[in-house]
Amino acid sequence: MTADLPVMVARSVSKRFGPTVALDRFDLSVAAGEVVALMGANGAGKSTIVKILSGVYPGDGGSLELHGKPYAPASPQEAKALGVATMHQSIADTVVPTLSIADNLLLDRFNNAATPWFITPAARLEAARSIAALVGLDIDLRAPLFTLPLATRQLVTLARALAVKPAVLILDEPTASLSAVEAERLFTALDRLRERGVAMLLVSHRLGDLKRMADRVVIVRDGRLVANLKTPIDFDDATETMIGRALPRTRERKTVRSTADQGLQVRGLKLFPGADSPALDFDAARGEIVAFAGPLGGGKSRLARTLFGIERVVAGTMTLDGQPWQPRSAAEAIRRGVFLVGEDRWSSSLFPDSVPFASIEGTLSFPFLSTWFRNGWINRSRERREAASAIERFSIRCNGPADRVINLSGGNQQKVVLARSHAEPARVLLLDEPFQGVDAGARADIADVLRANAAGRVTLVFVSAIEEAFEVADRVLHFDRSIVESNIENLAGA
Repeated sequence: MTADLPVMVARSVSKRFGPTVALDRFDLSVAAGEVVALMGANGAGKSTIVKILSGVYPGDGGSLELHGKPYAPASPQEAKALGVATMHQSIADTVVPTLSIADNLLLDRFNNAATPWFITPAARLEAARSIAALVGLDIDLRAPLFTLPLATRQLVTLARALAVKPAVLILDEPTASLSAVEAERLFTALDRLRERGVAMLLVSHRLGDLKRMADRVVIVRDGRLVANLKTPIDFDDATETMIGRALPRTRERKTVRSTADQGLQVRGLKLFPGADSPALDFDAARGEIVAFAGPLGGGKSRLARTLFGIERVVAGTMTLDGQPWQPRSAAEAIRRGVFLVGEDRWSSSLFPDSVPFASIEGTLSFPFLSTWFRNGWINRSRERREAASAIERFSIRCNGPADRVINLSGGNQQKVVLARSHAEPARVLLLDEPFQGVDAGARADIADVLRANAAGRVTLVFVSAIEEAFEVADRVLHFDRSIVESNIENLAGA
């Protein structure tokens, strides 16, 4: 039940990054037991709001209140101590991949002076299990975090946020890497928190999340509050308000398919060892966009990595343009015109900010150093020209090619990754969860770019959200635990 008195209030909060106005006198309130959804296009200011509320950095103007008192956390640790916990969109901000799952779950306790200086391994595992149970995480907690799928790492960050028993819980794209079953498990846990009076701010591009959880929707555009909607909410109208334009309901497809010997053929492919491992068969022609839709953990990402040469083929054959295809490495795949956009952009595609190539122009040029530049000398004018072209084609919101990628919104970071995969002509383009953290308008724009550039290549898209598959693909193949045990099944055609 929602209380009348807001737990957290933001009044006229503003924030600038150089000449860019990220927030302009933004107002927000969240009451006890209320779930407020924050909608906004990529770069609208959502992540800035989240980071100010969670103590990552201060606002430049306005004020914050928590339980009716001034609230100005100097760090995320101080925000947590005051009762505001956040699960950020980038899990790299909140975990240590080389530590075990248990140690990651207990990081906040290790950082607390009240925690005993000595704890036995058995007691450590027991404490970690109690935190893991908050999100139904039932696995070996002694395993290093980096060995686990992205969805599991996401659940670890969620469990950490819940472990501090927050008065306010901020969730920035919490289901971006979760299957439908895992997302519902999370929502069940959040329902219990709502009943206990926890105030929640939910940022998500998945309309299903908002329909399932939101009591109210606040829409931000260009750093300003443009709508405050109470249930029942017309999400079509809300989406159009968010992006400032109407989205077309249908999109014309003009697919030009190649002949049978021009494209990808897979026969009897086994992704996992064992006699009971399924054998997969499918074809994908040049000029065609084929989507594989199914839950996370069903094998889609492994199939993408196998086609890219990261994983080894257990059994079966693959041919590309009539010739055997079994690359020995990702470098060989790239040399031969096969590109992969991985599901976790920060672990597979983007550089830490301390690396020189962490700008937009450096990120785009890095895979093509040997072909774009002679003798290792980088041609800055070409690098910036290629980056400027990509910024325009993909509508990347930034100040220019030299911008650091880490300073972009999550959706614009994803656009940079996708733009890099289009910097050179591809024979095969593999896109694993390409719409992760991307708003509805940007998703439509990306789908248009993929279709406009599909001629002459095979495009395979791997997604967990079936609506994303139908939005971009000519054919959709269902790939989940129930069907993958026998084969891949064609669900629908364009």
